[in-house]
Amino acid sequence: MYAPERQQEVLRLTRASGRVDVLSLAEEFKVTAETIRRDLKALDRAGLVRRVHGGAIPAGRLDFEPDLAEREGTAADEKDRIARAALAELPAEGSVVLDAGSTVARLAAALPLESALTVVTHSLPTAARLADHPGIQLHLIGGRVRRRTRAAVDAWALRAYGEIRADVLFLAANGFSAEAGLTTPDLAEAAVKRAAVAAARRVVLLADSAKHGQEHFARFGDLTDVDLLITDTGLAPEEAAAIERAGTEVVRA
Repeated sequence: MYAPERQQEVLRLTRASGRVDVLSLAEEFKVTAETIRRDLKALDRAGLVRRVHGGAIPAGRLDFEPDLAEREGTAADEKDRIARAALAELPAEGSVVLDAGSTVARLAAALPLESALTVVTHSLPTAARLADHPGIQLHLIGGRVRRRTRAAVDAWALRAYGEIRADVLFLAANGFSAEAGLTTPDLAEAAVKRAAVAAARRVVLLADSAKHGQEHFARFGDLTDVDLLITDTGLAPEEAAAIERAGTEVVRA
């Protein structure tokens, strides 16, 4: 099967089921996962689908948001590498903000026992992972908890972030690009992310390469608001170079 024929069939399956995933498509068409990723990228650039974590959805569904369990199981190896690389960005001492996100939660789980930091988060799963850490002074920001992400949002969270100034923010996003900036499906979550960015001296975005080029409903910043992007090697060198030319350092783990 030629690539255009395969892409037409991928498009048909996406529209029929509402979502497709890379591994299932690779198995069905007897090709590599990288081949399917290239197909999805081509369809995304044509405006026919939207790439999401591990697959794609029909174009126009900018409000799509996978639940927490699905996000934690997607691109696990890439997220683990990103989290390990992010350990190098922790200050020797001081304060960090951990955003709500599956890759950031992996960073929280990987914090060495000898870490002595003040950690602020509005993510319940991240707080749970750090509650028993012997060296962490943990501050949990409150607010209305969104069931889909287990993250606190709304006025309480915004007010709390307005009262602090942290050394580093480890940020999550559902989509990032130089053109669309930083995006996520939910307006309330976007507002909290924007407040967290304003509360930190340095911003480190942890995002797997599948999120590059994705656009979601709620925009909460520009890619230039990010000092460092840590992603995986799925981000092409030329794409990383373009991001760096715009002013954001890139590490491909």
